[in-house]
Formats: sequence, C-alpha cells, structure tokens
Amino acid sequence: MLRCMSYFHDLWDDFISLLFPRICYACGNHLLRNEKLICTQCYVVIPRTNYHLTSDNPVARLFWGRCYIEKAAAFSFYNRGSRIRRLIHNLKYGGIKEIGFELGRIYALSLRDSGFMQGMEIIIPVPLHPYKQRSRGFNQSDCISAGIAEVAGLPVDNISLARITSTGTQTRRSRYERWANVEGTFTVCDTERLKGKHVLLVDDVITTGSTIESCASELLKIEGVKVSVIAMAYSAV
Repeated sequence: MLRCMSYFHDLWDDFISLLFPRICYACGNHLLRNEKLICTQCYVVIPRTNYHLTSDNPVARLFWGRCYIEKAAAFSFYNRGSRIRRLIHNLKYGGIKEIGFELGRIYALSLRDSGFMQGMEIIIPVPLHPYKQRSRGFNQSDCISAGIAEVAGLPVDNISLARITSTGTQTRRSRYERWANVEGTFTVCDTERLKGKHVLLVDDVITTGSTIESCASELLKIEGVKVSVIAMAYSAV
C-alpha cells in the first residue's frame, strides 16, 4: 500500500513539474524529483572558501587592527557570474526567502561539524533599516540565520541590534567611503540580553567588512560580549 501511494505521489509530482517546471535558482536548469531550490550539480560545484577551518583567512584579516573579532568566515566567493551571486540575487531581489534558509542550513552543517560554532550562544542577523525592510518585505540575513539556527540549535535575536540610519547602496563606494557611510549606523536596543554572550553576526555578503565592523563595534561596548562573523559570500575588492 505504501509503495503504491509513493508511486502515485511521484506521478503527481512529475505532472506538476511538467506544468510548472521547478528550476535551480543558481543555474536555471530544471530540478530533478528530489532536488529543491538548488540542483545537485550546483550544490557540488559551488566553490567553498573553507575559511572556517583556519583563523588566518581573508575575511578575518579584514578586521585586524579595526575591531576584535573572535572568528570570521564566509561560505563561497561572490564573483561576477558565480552561482552563489545568482542565489543571493534571487534571495534579495527575487524574494525567494527559502534560498536564504537553505544556504544557511548548508553552511551551518560545515560550521557545526568543524567546531567553528563551539561556545557561540546567540545569532544576530545584520539588520536592515526599517524603511528598507518594509520595502523589500524581509531581511535576507534573517532568512540565512533561520537556516543556521535550525542546524546549530541556537536562538536568533533580530531585535537587540538595530539600524538607525539608512546608508544606501555600498556597491560603488571605495573602502574608506564604505566605512564612513556606516559609522554610527547601528545601535544596541537591549544590552542586558547580550551581556556576557558570544554573538554570531550573520550577513549575506562581506566586501570591505565596514558594515560588520560598525555592528561589532556597538556590540563590543557591552560587558563581556564576544563577536564572531559569518557571511554566505566574500567579495574581494
């Protein structure tokens, strides 16, 4: 009976896929029956940085001499035409929030198994300005953090850290302009909740690290707080 039900379920799934083809959001090819959002080929070939395996990596070096970050890493490389870039674009501008959750879950498996998240107690997504979040409908870092939280078993706090000024896009700004543009952009709303905690800051893309630095600088004012950082992609400038 179960085998029969499974057979008809597969037939129905094939029929629905024929009418409404499911595509991979990284490469645009049709997904197979057991694939979801990202095809198996993209899952395999998306280049991993493996920065979480060493403390001396390009993401960690961004913060040397700027603010004290315990650990820092990124999942993949944000290059022109890369699969991870297309995934993040479909997440942020296509509104496919499930991509963020799935990417967060995939990365968290590697982070957990390597011991990277040992001692971390709370996940904080880098916040958007309320106006921008209302306009987009969601914060992509919230979606990524939810996927990480499911694997890591850590709570997500998207209330204690807030963005109080709107900085606009950072895309065409120089390293100094990016830093100046986010100075004083964030504030901590609940210091008691975070006292003595090891915080994992989560963003979608790290380029110069200026946004993360601004967030971390506020968090590090709280007694006993430690800050680590991860992003889904690293874009070298």
